Amino acid sequence: MKYISEYRDKELIDRVARQIEMAVERDYTFMEVCGGHTAAIRRFGIPSLLPANIKLISGPGCPVCVTSTGFVDRIVTCAQMDDVIITTFGDLMRVPGSGPNLEEIKSKGADVRIVFSGLDALDIALQNPRKRVVFPGIGFETTAPGTAVTIIEAAAGEAGNFFVLSAHKVMPPVMRALLENGIRIDGFICPGHVATITGYSAFEFIPYEYNKACVITGFEPLDLLQAILMLVNQVNSNRPSLETEYKRAVLPEGNSLALEVLSKVFEPCDAEWRGFGIIPLSGLALRREYEKHDAGRLLKADFPRGKDNPACICGDILRGLKTPSECPLFSETCTPANPVGACMVSAEGACNSFYKYTLYE
Repeated sequence: MKYISEYRDKELIDRVARQIEMAVERDYTFMEVCGGHTAAIRRFGIPSLLPANIKLISGPGCPVCVTSTGFVDRIVTCAQMDDVIITTFGDLMRVPGSGPNLEEIKSKGADVRIVFSGLDALDIALQNPRKRVVFPGIGFETTAPGTAVTIIEAAAGEAGNFFVLSAHKVMPPVMRALLENGIRIDGFICPGHVATITGYSAFEFIPYEYNKACVITGFEPLDLLQAILMLVNQVNSNRPSLETEYKRAVLPEGNSLALEVLSKVFEPCDAEWRGFGIIPLSGLALRREYEKHDAGRLLKADFPRGKDNPACICGDILRGLKTPSECPLFSETCTPANPVGACMVSAEGACNSFYKYTLYE
């Protein structure tokens, strides 16, 4: 508790907030691209501590939110096959597809089970050798190593009935896509959890190629405020660079063991992101050595692409073009209890966080 209290100390928070206020010279827009940051920024009321000319916008940082409609449709199709068990993280259950979601399919008799890890899913496969067990692999560099370890264990144990449908993604290509498409920001609050795996170098292209400020930071109020101060100072000096505030968790080289298992099991592939479409080399596909565990083998190659709900603006929100409050469905038709769009489902989604923490501001 002492460790956490150091980063929630009111006197220190007030001091950094005053430093930010004294440092501002213009309008600033910064984007966070981590769902954990999105939730923390709203939970701790960070915008209320900032001058009005600092704007924070959410990007494609929630793994559930960026998972495409087509991927949800593929998992639902798997769930309706004979002798198939779907094992999934809980927040994927209510992500909308073109048709029913996993929760609705489960209510109609499909065998869909919530697990806390890929290894839990593998245990279910070992306990049910006559069933085909499918694990949807979602998430960024933070969760992909766990899936990789599970696949290695499945291959070593000859669990031929265990399959992964990978929607794992990596963060740098989507950040590049945002910048290539002309997103109007002054800098990034870079994802702390991802950086613990990748290290610093994954984000070096941002200041050097695009002249944008970026700071890797943690998830406590003082972390976030200090990162914003560092970003403001970079912009003011017109010297964008890559800095880290999160030195207690992020090493320059990242997590070598996690990177090793990722490289062993996965290879880069083009991937579909909600709101962006196909981004080259932004996904992770199983290497040939592990293709017998690829759930894509269970599906037809010409599986149709899923269609998004035309009333939902999740895509615009994930690209930083609009805020949740600009959606006509927000808080009326679309709520955490009845999510129309993916951004309202997960606790890390922008719409979910806005609903919980800013609806009544």
